[in-house]
Amino acid sequence: MLPQEIIRLKRDKHELTGEQIRQFVAGISDKTVDDVQVASLTMAIFLNGLNRRETIDLTLAMRDSGDKMEWADFDKPIVDKHSSGGVGDKVSLMLAPILAACDVYVPMIAGRGLGHTGGTIDKLEAIPDYNTQADKQLFRRTVKDVGCAIIGQTATLAPADKKIYAIRDVCGTVESIPLITSSILSKKLAAGLQYLVMDLKCGNGAFMSNFDDAKMLAESIVEVANGAGTKTCALLTDMNQVLGTTAGNALEVKEAVDYLTGKFAESRLDIVTRSLCKELLVKCERCKTTEEADILISKAINSGAAAEKFATMVKVLGGPADFMGNYAKYLPQAQHTKAIFAPVGGYVKAMDTRAVGLSIVEMKGGRSAPGQSLDLATGYSEFAQIGDYVDNQKPLAIAHYQTEEQYEKAKQDLLAAITISDTKPEIKNPILLKI
Repeated sequence: MLPQEIIRLKRDKHELTGEQIRQFVAGISDKTVDDVQVASLTMAIFLNGLNRRETIDLTLAMRDSGDKMEWADFDKPIVDKHSSGGVGDKVSLMLAPILAACDVYVPMIAGRGLGHTGGTIDKLEAIPDYNTQADKQLFRRTVKDVGCAIIGQTATLAPADKKIYAIRDVCGTVESIPLITSSILSKKLAAGLQYLVMDLKCGNGAFMSNFDDAKMLAESIVEVANGAGTKTCALLTDMNQVLGTTAGNALEVKEAVDYLTGKFAESRLDIVTRSLCKELLVKCERCKTTEEADILISKAINSGAAAEKFATMVKVLGGPADFMGNYAKYLPQAQHTKAIFAPVGGYVKAMDTRAVGLSIVEMKGGRSAPGQSLDLATGYSEFAQIGDYVDNQKPLAIAHYQTEEQYEKAKQDLLAAITISDTKPEIKNPILLKI
């Protein structure tokens, strides 16, 4: 069937057959389907949806568009985590080495920034010479020798998803449950995982701002993944504020290193990271209870084992051998830094987190077009959390920028995005629900 006929069927709210979906995905891989046709079908799906069977068929077709990883000769559980995306979400950078230090394998295939959210691969590319595009052999060897490896999609792993992902980013079709489900799981299923935990963000900085929508996405992913043979659970976590105290690629790497080395751990970031680690350690039966898992996680961090795993992963994948002790020398730095203060003293009551993410895009720390190169140095540090008291001494954040024009725009964005109150708001647990 012609691609335009498949688009027309979904445009007119018809159910697509498995063969039609496989045919369209195959056309993406062999370039008989144009980018504009991909954009058209994703918009039709965004508007009219896919049922569960269509979603499974799309997921498997995208998985089968390239190579699939095999781990039969590995003698420990194969686990991973995936986040639906947020602002300041650097959890993967800590979670992978922590779990590796807890004696499981973590072959993590991560993504780039999407829309207003940052991407793990963009963050890692702030580390000089770190090879985010390692081939399958190097990926396997790193996982085997180190215990963890974080890379981006290779050209041969779910290549159809890579094309669709880039087009969705700039065509307004990101927030679609079946498209998000199939995109995430096509990569995870191709990676040959045994156990997966999903971090589904919910709030004004997430793709799913509505709790019911986020819950629906979590249920979709858990059902499709378990049906495909990967034991999966999900946590809904709060994204109504920046996660941690940094937002921006290189700045988030610094915060992750500080966390792993025990220098600084922001409380919400620590809760989310530990909760996801605990779910995987119990699910793969490395630990019997979450309490036992928490003790093992603390040992991995406090002993320095998790930091050593991250350092070794960076080295094996091409980065500096002395990165952990000298990250300030290696990470790119913006030409200027300046504090942004609230106009009046008070407590941070709320923030428009999506606007914060978009302000980083404005500073070229995120993409507005596919393939766009990033300024990995820009963003924010010392970002105030909800409940923090700010005044003319304690800033809302420190802006890292290249031009005064960028600073003025960032200041305008943050002052509009953050609400200040005379009274301290209730501090809520960032873990909203387990599925």
